[in-house]
Amino acid sequence: MCYNVGGNHRLNIYFKNISKDPVQAISTAKELIGGNRVQVIVGTRTWEEAALASDVGKPAQVPVLTLVAASSTQPSTQNRWPFLVEMATDSQEQINCIAAIVNSYHWRKVIVIHEDSSYFADSGLLPMLSEALQNVGAAIEYDLILPPFSSLSDPEGFVRREAAELLRKQSRVFIVLQSSLPLATHLLREAKQIGLMGRDSVWILTDSISDFLDSFNPNLVSSAQGAIGIKSYYSENNRHFLDFKDQFRKNFRLEYPDEDNWGLGIHALKAYDSITAIAEAVKELGGNNTSNPKLLLNEILSSNFTGLSGEIRFHSGKLKQKSIFKIINIVGRSYKELGFCLVNWPGELDRVPKGWAMPTDVAPLRIGVPGNNSFPVFVKVKHVQKTNEKIYDGFCIDIFEEVIKVLGYPLHYEFVPFKGSYSDLVENVANKSFDAAVGDITILADRSRTVEFTQPFMESGLSMLAPVKTEPQMEWIFTKPFTRNMWTVTLAILFYTMFVIWFMEHQSNPEFQGPRRDQLANAMWFTYSSLFFAHGEEIKSNYTKVVVVVWLFVVLVLISSYEANLASMLTVPRLEASVTGLDWIMKTNATVGCDGGSFVEDYLRNVIKLPNIKTISSHDRYSEEFKSGNISAAYLELPYQNVFLKDHCNEYTVTGPTYSFGGLGFAFQKNSPIARDVSDALLTLMEDGKLSRLKEKWFGPPDSRSNYDANSEIERLSFRSFWGLYLVSAAISTLCFLISALRLLKKKLKVCEEHACDVAQIVEGVPNTMNRLEQYFHGGRQKSLRRRSTFNLSKGAETIELGSPPGASQIFRASSLQKSPRDN
Repeated sequence: MCYNVGGNHRLNIYFKNISKDPVQAISTAKELIGGNRVQVIVGTRTWEEAALASDVGKPAQVPVLTLVAASSTQPSTQNRWPFLVEMATDSQEQINCIAAIVNSYHWRKVIVIHEDSSYFADSGLLPMLSEALQNVGAAIEYDLILPPFSSLSDPEGFVRREAAELLRKQSRVFIVLQSSLPLATHLLREAKQIGLMGRDSVWILTDSISDFLDSFNPNLVSSAQGAIGIKSYYSENNRHFLDFKDQFRKNFRLEYPDEDNWGLGIHALKAYDSITAIAEAVKELGGNNTSNPKLLLNEILSSNFTGLSGEIRFHSGKLKQKSIFKIINIVGRSYKELGFCLVNWPGELDRVPKGWAMPTDVAPLRIGVPGNNSFPVFVKVKHVQKTNEKIYDGFCIDIFEEVIKVLGYPLHYEFVPFKGSYSDLVENVANKSFDAAVGDITILADRSRTVEFTQPFMESGLSMLAPVKTEPQMEWIFTKPFTRNMWTVTLAILFYTMFVIWFMEHQSNPEFQGPRRDQLANAMWFTYSSLFFAHGEEIKSNYTKVVVVVWLFVVLVLISSYEANLASMLTVPRLEASVTGLDWIMKTNATVGCDGGSFVEDYLRNVIKLPNIKTISSHDRYSEEFKSGNISAAYLELPYQNVFLKDHCNEYTVTGPTYSFGGLGFAFQKNSPIARDVSDALLTLMEDGKLSRLKEKWFGPPDSRSNYDANSEIERLSFRSFWGLYLVSAAISTLCFLISALRLLKKKLKVCEEHACDVAQIVEGVPNTMNRLEQYFHGGRQKSLRRRSTFNLSKGAETIELGSPPGASQIFRASSLQKSPRDN
């Protein structure tokens, strides 16, 4: 076939079919180079064919334009095959596309299938895919390596046997990374026959297969129903492509009038662009230089034009353009592009496949259950002898059954009792002896590395439990609501208020007059009875009323606080542990108990460094061990501790620090999608209150006593809580006292001015009065409060008598001072 380039140049095109055997590429290349004396080879459907053809053409320096790409991780490709030109872009972009698909649907494990060859092993595609999947939180569970299709004597039987092995794997996300078209055809057909194309299965096909869908036999397309394919994108709307499409259709129908499948694929477009690049290179070189292979190769690599498959520019022997892929979904006889349309998953599934081997009636989910729980309220396994059946009951079992109801799909499962430790149970999930484990399993860091835990449904922690001391004597508990400083300040403000009230009232109020002892007694009685709002004395002074109002408010606050704190002390158990704490345990080398078969023993021994540890087989044994003196304390996880204290709330109490953990949860195999669904269901149960109702069903209503900590006690009220109130009361009392004192002094001065008294003599009488008051309190003599004090004040020849205000109980007498005849 001749192709006119222009001018005096034309291309002679020879077509050779390599068939299905890549090795045949060697003989075909030799025939073309030696027999037809071709200067350029275009084609090859696989990288292996391209590499073989390039090896043959290397001595003659014949450029080979391949339509497929090698891995971008091999920088030595151009050195090994210097005359090999890749009409394709890097494979890394397609690998990233696969990882993005896996991540978008939250699949966590995949199975990779590829055809083996020395060239594929060197390509680095598998390491690239593994790294890309790790970056999105996924992993390769199994790598199925199939031999080259040409080496199989019975390809159908071999592929059937290999496909059957995939049924034993958990993952149902299959990525056909690299495969020849014949091998992919057999693989998809056998996978459909054994059920691997059914519900919850996902197949992802790379462009090595998807790009040939336009020429697939319809029977083969039916085997890949629901599969997702990655197909090279090219524009179908430009004028150049539309003209070429019309011309191609006409020529195709003229040559094959009975064939309807004439669709153009990316390989046909790339082949056309390759011929165009060669033709342009020949035109640029002219007729004399086309025989120089290196010049021809360099001119091809310098191509820069827009072809049917996109921009044609080369860099380092491969296309420089950025790859654009379209994601397709194989449906019916053809496929549809995934944009805003929904995916038709295999098995006509109406939800996103789990990408996991979902349990069935024949192969249910095997769930390990603790068979020797120390606290059966969480998990209890009962064996019925008559029917040889096992009944599973308990808080954790009820939660799991409620979770199954919330899941949006049926989950077939069976419980299997496990007699080993909890760590061994988790290990059996990790090594796939069990698909999951349901029970009161504590979430720990080392366990989370090997299994997938659900959302915790109950908090967990580890703390010390110890017997309580004998209840101490409580004769003086009435003094406990206030601290010592608080009592001192309260008594001080009480007596200060009493003094202020007496001072302001005894001058004008008869009830506060009389003998001094009576005055003191009345003032004390008034102040004390105000504590109970039982005072009956009448108040005369307005300033006293202000002081009393503020004092009564102080009394109201104090009494309310005192009663509330005292009631709390009498109501809340004052449980004091017989063991003071971890330091006491370490110092005395006392024995502590813990659950057998749990992680607690190792934690106490390796982390807390306790030397004497005794394991307890059941919760009933704890009380017996305590009473017999075999253990001085016990370390229990928070859920078990609450159950134990609910039965022995007045006998034992919690002391020491609490060590926190991840909570109680269910364990599934690593990256299991069921674990994520169960976590979502647990959150739903928490939000709608179902989980709280289950807790109340099995553990009863919350009891504050069961959570009481001996290290926490009712806080005593201190002066710090009331200093502001006392400050206001003292300030107002002091202000009223000063005002009353000033008014009294002013009244005395006014009387003196009216009678022309000598102020100095009045002031001299003050110490005299204070001396008498001191004698009264310290001398113990009975004196009349009506006794008069006499001062002789000079006012001409008059003698006047000055009395103190009625309440002062002292009368100042003034007598005339006669002038001495000598003074006259």
